[in-house]
Amino acid sequence: MIKFVKLCTDELLFLHFGTSSEVLDHLSGTDSGLVGRRHLCSIPATTSSDIAASAVVLSSKISPEVSIGEDSMIYDSSISSGIQIGSLCIVLGMNIPGTFDNALKNPLKFMLPDRHCIWEVPLADCSDRVIVYCGLHDNPKTSVLKDGTFCGRPWKKVLCDLHIQETDLWESTGVSEQCLWNARIFPVVPYIEMLHLASWLMGSGDYKNGTMLQLWRSSPRVSLEVLHRSIDFQKMCLGSSNHQAELAAGIARACINFGLLGRNLFQLCEEVMQMEASGAEICKDFLALCPSLQVHNSKMVPKSRVYQVKVDLLRTCNDERIADELEVKVWAAVADETASAVRYGFKEDLLDASRGTLTLPHKITQLRASPKKQNFPRTVKVELPVRVDFVGGWSDTPPWSLERAGCVLNMAICLEDSLPIGAIINTSTSSGVSISDDATNELFIQDLTSIAPPFENDDPFRLVKCALLVTGVIHDKNLQDMGLEIKTWANVPRGSGLGTSSILAAAVVKGLLQIVDEDDGNENVARLVLVLEQLMGTGGGWQDQIGGLYPGIKFTSSFPGIPLRLQVVPLLISPELKVQLQQRLLVVFTGQVRLARKVLQKVVTRYLRRDNLLVSSIKRLAELAKLGREALMNTDIDELGIILMEAWRLHQELDPFCSNESVDQLFDFAEPYCCGYKLVGAGGGGFALLLAKDSDSAVELRQLLKDSSEFDVKVYNWSIFSEP
Repeated sequence: MIKFVKLCTDELLFLHFGTSSEVLDHLSGTDSGLVGRRHLCSIPATTSSDIAASAVVLSSKISPEVSIGEDSMIYDSSISSGIQIGSLCIVLGMNIPGTFDNALKNPLKFMLPDRHCIWEVPLADCSDRVIVYCGLHDNPKTSVLKDGTFCGRPWKKVLCDLHIQETDLWESTGVSEQCLWNARIFPVVPYIEMLHLASWLMGSGDYKNGTMLQLWRSSPRVSLEVLHRSIDFQKMCLGSSNHQAELAAGIARACINFGLLGRNLFQLCEEVMQMEASGAEICKDFLALCPSLQVHNSKMVPKSRVYQVKVDLLRTCNDERIADELEVKVWAAVADETASAVRYGFKEDLLDASRGTLTLPHKITQLRASPKKQNFPRTVKVELPVRVDFVGGWSDTPPWSLERAGCVLNMAICLEDSLPIGAIINTSTSSGVSISDDATNELFIQDLTSIAPPFENDDPFRLVKCALLVTGVIHDKNLQDMGLEIKTWANVPRGSGLGTSSILAAAVVKGLLQIVDEDDGNENVARLVLVLEQLMGTGGGWQDQIGGLYPGIKFTSSFPGIPLRLQVVPLLISPELKVQLQQRLLVVFTGQVRLARKVLQKVVTRYLRRDNLLVSSIKRLAELAKLGREALMNTDIDELGIILMEAWRLHQELDPFCSNESVDQLFDFAEPYCCGYKLVGAGGGGFALLLAKDSDSAVELRQLLKDSSEFDVKVYNWSIFSEP
């Protein structure tokens, strides 16, 4: 694991990230997976270029007929046809024109030998630019007398081969101080001549008639030392910014015109807006292309993605009002796509409901072709456990789970020897629906057609209302002359992160389906809850309801398609593992209340934008779920601790606010006793899992937390929930 250090200072004049060789080692070494090899680059004709797979091309435009060797890095450059770049090279800020050398009447050819660096910088107070180059391992401060090198060759050999005199480079410098840093070696001449002289100085050109030596000697020249004082850094940064903006504009335009919106257009537009003059106008042009987006790609690109692109473009163009209005359609589209994925066609029904005329959902209509005679009164009680997630969360959340496979490893648990979540549903002789909860909220609904989305965020009964809608119970013919009394409870702290809302929804849905003798199987209930949460506007995935509906520890996979398929595989854990888990795992309420909805919206928005870091992080979380399953099957709880730690790190990458100072202090306090820890759910507060190194450490840590006045936490007694 790489640890990053953040340094903020207003007085920083120079920051050294490492030698050129160390940079290449980082990009091409064992941790190279952290860096994309192609980013913000234009390579329109890869089949007519020779670009090594291990080459890193960033913020650059590469023309056809270019060769780039292994493990080289090209950054912030434009490379024209005919250029050859060797292996282990670094090219920075080069803008090699695609022109001809009029003197030689031949296309421009330039070859950068293996293990060389080359870069281009503008000079202050003039329009000149200088091309600078050296060997990858040259140390500019190593003197000639101490085996200093230039372009990988000892200075003595350079002087001998090129017939350069020491006085050409160092007029008044003492022999002991002569080095690359103060050598007047880089000519300031027209661009093409600079390239030819660079080839000559690096020893890669075939120049034998002395013309290069004569041209070099007659040219004004500068050293690295002088350059360091003469670079126009403002012009360099502006040029780099404009270059990247032009690249981003080209890529964004191609995404809109020809592509499937697979790039992060929000990020591309941020780059375009850095363009000095025309960035805003270019983004407005992109906005004008949007009406044709859905028309051209309606079969391939989800509406939610198209709407998000439009929202981002509107915000880029500072049209916040229309962006806010359109953002509602983003979440409506996600809900609609989720409903379609579980083959539950209630989109039309909800539209009808909003007009005051409810019709049966297609699935319920099929199920009720032959209505059964019910025996009333009836009472149904459903009690469920909470879930703790080990790893894999976020891969279960739409729209990710609608487009990519998801994997989650979680466990159903009882708290304080009881099932904390439940619902009781009674039929009554009077019509209407009566709803109450454990917070003494009560509501009676006489007119069932009034139950229609959208629901207010502060409506304490929107969960039950949505359950009545998605189950279709309010359409049941046997209930036309009777009513329902629904009471719900959740004996866990608010904002627990234990999946309380989804599991409570599962309890209500399951109870309602039992009341009318419909399919109350766990898989059907889990699908309906997924739809219910989109209808509520809270979003959410399938792992919470799966965690509460299915007993024990399970590994659940989802497979995108219509319908969305879920595969729940219970882990047949050994008695030894069960004992170890219950001895070593502390389930702790941090005292910090969390709200998953805000976090979820941020993560979903980043996914709709195709944020590369988010996509790679969620992929890794799904992979870690598989590794966690193997660890538990092998009774390797220490390995599970390592997995929890990596999962917690990834959650912080997904949402920097998933932790806070109090949580960090708790984890710092617990770390000496633990092999792993994380917050459950989306984080931000709620419950934490502390996996102790052994049972003795668990006992000691539990007592320390109980006695501590520093932490306002509660360690809960828990047990794995098994089938009754």
